[in-house]
Amino acid sequence: MGTPEFAVESLKRLVEGGYNVVAVVTMPDKPMGRHGSVLQPSPVKQYALSQGLKVLQPEKLKDEAFVEELCSLKADLQIVVAFRMLPEAVWNMPPMGTFNLHASLLPQYRGAAPINWAVINGDTETGITTFFLKHEIDTGEIIDQVRVPIADTDNVEIVYDKLMMLGGNLVVKTVDVILEGGVKTTPQEELADVEELRPAPKIFKETCRIDWNLGVKKIYDFVRGLSPYPAAWTELKQGDSAPVMLKVFETEKLFCKHDSKPGTIKTDGKTYLHVASTDGYVNVLSLQLAGKKRMPVVDFLRGFHSSDSTFLV
Repeated sequence: MGTPEFAVESLKRLVEGGYNVVAVVTMPDKPMGRHGSVLQPSPVKQYALSQGLKVLQPEKLKDEAFVEELCSLKADLQIVVAFRMLPEAVWNMPPMGTFNLHASLLPQYRGAAPINWAVINGDTETGITTFFLKHEIDTGEIIDQVRVPIADTDNVEIVYDKLMMLGGNLVVKTVDVILEGGVKTTPQEELADVEELRPAPKIFKETCRIDWNLGVKKIYDFVRGLSPYPAAWTELKQGDSAPVMLKVFETEKLFCKHDSKPGTIKTDGKTYLHVASTDGYVNVLSLQLAGKKRMPVVDFLRGFHSSDSTFLV
C-alpha cells in the first residue's frame, strides 16, 4: 500500500525478488490540468500496471466493498509505504500482520514529513524503520532500523533518495524475517528515553515561510529541509511596490557581527545576495520568482535593483 515515488522502490524490490504480490493499494487518480479534466495515476499505480499487478484505489479505506475485496485476496502479509492511516479492519486483516516503512528512526519524527523535519532541525543522522501497525499512528513495535548520516550540505531531496533506496532493501529484509517466523520486535518506549521526541507534522505553505529573525544556521537548515519541494519562501519589498514572493532553494552560511536589521539585503548587484539574520548573513545561491523558473542568484541580480529593498520578516 503506497502512493508516491518513495513507495515504488519497495514495490519494485518485491516484484523483482519474486515475491507473490497479490495486489497494490494506492490513492485514486489525481485530477490534473487547468480544469482538472486529466487524471494522473500515482507513481505506484504506474509501476504496478507496468508489471500487470492488480490495483485497488478506494476513495475511503472503510468502504465495505473495498474491505471485502481486500479480504478475498487472502494476503498473508500487508506492507505500507507512504500511505494513509489504515482502519483496524484493514491493518488487522492478514494473519502475519501489517508492517509500515517509516522514513525516520522511530520513535523520533512520527508524522507525515519526517525527512523534512530531520533536515530542518539540523540533525546529523536519520534513518528508516519497519514496524507493525497498531491503533496509534507510528507507534507500533519496531522490527528493524537502518541509520543514515545527514551531511551538512544535504537537502531533503538527497536524503529522500538515500532513504528510498535503503527502504527497498529493508522492506525485503523485513518480509524475509517475518516469513521465516523469526521476527523479534522492540517496543518504541524502550528507545524513547534519551531525548525529547520531535514530531513531523504535515507541512503547509505558511510552514515554509523564512523567519529572518533566526540565526544563520537555523535558516540554512530550514531552506535545505524544504529544497527543492515544497521550498522555503519569503517576500521581497522594493520601495513602495507590493511585495513579491520568492522561493529560496540553496544558501550558504556567513557568520559575522553586523548592525543590519534581519531581512536587510546586502549585494554588489552582480555576484552575491546576502540577507542579514541575527548572527550573520545568509548567502542566497539559487531562487525563484513567482511565475518564473528557478535560477542562480547571478541571473536574478541582472534584473534586480537593490536600493531600498529588504526581505520581509
